[in-house]
Amino acid sequence: MNKLPLIIKREYFAKVRNKSFVVMTFLSPILMVGMVVLIAYLTKINDNEKRVICILNESDFFSNEFVITKSTSYVNFSNISLEAAKDSTANMGYYGLLYIPDESDLEKVTERSFLYTKEAPNTSVLDKIENIFQERLRQQRLQEMGVSAKDFSAMDNRFEINIATFAGETNIKGINEIKALIGGGFGYLIMMFIIIYGGFVMRSVIEEKTSRIIEVIISSVKPFQLMLGKIIGTSLAGITQFAIWIVSASLLLLVAFSILDINPSALNSSSQITTGMGANMAPPIPTVDQTMQLYAQELFDIPWAMLITFFLVYFILGYLIYSSIYAAIGAAVDNETDTQQFIFPIILPLMLAIYVGFFSVFSNPHGPIAVGFSLFPLTSPIVMLMRLPGGIGDGGVPIWELVTSILLLIITFAGIVWLASKIYRVGILMYGKKPTYKELLKWLKY
Repeated sequence: MNKLPLIIKREYFAKVRNKSFVVMTFLSPILMVGMVVLIAYLTKINDNEKRVICILNESDFFSNEFVITKSTSYVNFSNISLEAAKDSTANMGYYGLLYIPDESDLEKVTERSFLYTKEAPNTSVLDKIENIFQERLRQQRLQEMGVSAKDFSAMDNRFEINIATFAGETNIKGINEIKALIGGGFGYLIMMFIIIYGGFVMRSVIEEKTSRIIEVIISSVKPFQLMLGKIIGTSLAGITQFAIWIVSASLLLLVAFSILDINPSALNSSSQITTGMGANMAPPIPTVDQTMQLYAQELFDIPWAMLITFFLVYFILGYLIYSSIYAAIGAAVDNETDTQQFIFPIILPLMLAIYVGFFSVFSNPHGPIAVGFSLFPLTSPIVMLMRLPGGIGDGGVPIWELVTSILLLIITFAGIVWLASKIYRVGILMYGKKPTYKELLKWLKY
């Protein structure tokens, strides 16, 4: 194994000295931030469109229901015919015309009302108008049943129950989903880079095989050493890239805080909400500002150092497992086209981890599905990271689950490397024949 460090060094520097690697390492954080800013800017421009809707109300209903908003304004027509209102709306370039006919009964009014537009109306515009009609109908029906306007107003207030921990600290809704999204983001990065860097290993093996350089290399190096060196070298290149991205992302975050005049330490002010409360005291109901502070504090209190540490652990172990399979596939085929039949079974567990993991962790992060997928080695690098933002130990991921997950990953890596080395050893010198799954099973017996 004394030649393994040389192979690792060769593969590592071959990757980090590549021009595309250098360019993408430093440009990717900027491109990602720029993409987010561009999307936000385009969304803002799109949302700034002001829609003007004309209203021809011939009835005695809907006098003050249509309120001007940032995205919608209304122009009232009176004492003109429907055709004249249509022509005026079209000639002035307004979005549409809402016609409310003259009827004595509100039910008939709503049945005969129409929204005229040049083309199919926007869903959000329809929802706003339909909600106004629905609310007016509901109010009318309740009044017919003897419910006064005052009672209706009191009844219509939405109820939200207050939540708190047993220790008396105020809780907030949706924080588990937010944490799962953060963990899911880390898991998605692992999936993408397993695919990207695993592809690097596979293409590297195919290039050396087709150029016959591999025949010269294995004359002095064992196939297992060569495969392991490629895997570890590429893994170290990936870790280097991640480290640079983390540093650059942190710097960009500090710059954003400076430009936006945000003081991270100010987030701790939310702790004043629960200070001095005992377990037997009801926590005060937070205001809107205090609720926003609670959300910020919850995000600030996420164990980011622990999350990034285990992100690297699961990235390395997950990458080592999948890259071993990619290396075996590269050795088994003669060109990249022949790899398509083997790629989907590799990507399938990763896709399953993303989609099933999101649904299971969102609904119940400690349920049997979430726990099972976070222990299964081929899905645990993604699903476990979705659960880790909730912490480790009490209220978070049990320590035994975390330790078991990592141990299973290590054992699986050892087993897959052993199997992949058998395929690698035989396939690396096979030319001119498209392998099948049946032949791969035969190679495992050699």
